[in-house]
Amino acid sequence: MATGTESTELKSRGFLLGKFLPPHRGHLFLCNTAKRLVDELTVLVCSTDAEPISGALRYQWMQRELHDVNVLHLHKNLPQEPGDHPDFWKIWREEITTLCPEPLDLVFGSEPYVLRLAQELGARARIIDPDRIVHKISGTGLRESMAENWDDLIVSARAHFQKRLCLLGPESVGKSVLAQALAERFNTDVMPEYGRTYDVFHKQDEDGAGKGEDWSEGDLVAIAQTHIAMREAMAQAAGPFLIEDTDIIQTAIWAEFLLGEKSPALEDMLRDASFADGYLVLAPDVTWTDDGVRYAGDGKLRQWFFDEAVKRLKTLNLPHNIVTGQDWQDRTASAIAFAEARFGVLS
Repeated sequence: MATGTESTELKSRGFLLGKFLPPHRGHLFLCNTAKRLVDELTVLVCSTDAEPISGALRYQWMQRELHDVNVLHLHKNLPQEPGDHPDFWKIWREEITTLCPEPLDLVFGSEPYVLRLAQELGARARIIDPDRIVHKISGTGLRESMAENWDDLIVSARAHFQKRLCLLGPESVGKSVLAQALAERFNTDVMPEYGRTYDVFHKQDEDGAGKGEDWSEGDLVAIAQTHIAMREAMAQAAGPFLIEDTDIIQTAIWAEFLLGEKSPALEDMLRDASFADGYLVLAPDVTWTDDGVRYAGDGKLRQWFFDEAVKRLKTLNLPHNIVTGQDWQDRTASAIAFAEARFGVLS
């Protein structure tokens, strides 16, 4: 244990391993407890081909969460139980000592196998919270009820498991209002459309003049990049379900309208984009209202925006539903029905 004495003092070394499938607060509690009991701690993330969550991802998440800890990754199809192979303990001892050649003092964990593992590694065992008193969660429980146990999932992993519903469509079809209604229904947050903010603060003067003028590909790329950055920044603090008011698909459509042709830069971004898990496309069968920051009120133009959104979603093979009708309550009910059918576990 660190004491602040001379640097020549021998350092104590600790070790723990796990699948972290997925990592949760109980895992972090174990790791942070162990870190306080030794000078150097190694955490080994173990994975196999058969597991439902990428081992590389779990390794990255644990690296982000654990500071001043040596996080390693072992991806091999090794036996998982002593009964799987007669040389189970020998196999694991050799794998661990290859990765951690320095002598170990303490092996940490919350399961009984730690007693035998420590013996194999010539170290002492230290069992931490075996009855899950501090955090009543397991990886299995978290996988089975991700939404219900969302707060137990470590922050770095949340964006990966979060489900997103995105709203697309022409101007003045109620995307922002509907997004808020869905957020209230599902008790979640809304990622707002960034394009309007960019337009007001970067393309118009104090009197509102300049609308629609001097748009460049760089403007549209800036909108897409900032929208994505904002969404990623808010994702970790949001819940298991996030509503998104437009995305890069909508920005690419606007680029084609404002520039008179498709933006090569945005089309390239679309190839590697992280798309939502479901889309709602709002039809232009409601009256267009000019709020001072709108461009495309012509009926044929509104229909073009709608058709283009549907066409792109079909091309990308993304799940979507069309919201139609002049009654706002019916449109909201239709959107909620799609969300419940697509993300029913969250309702």
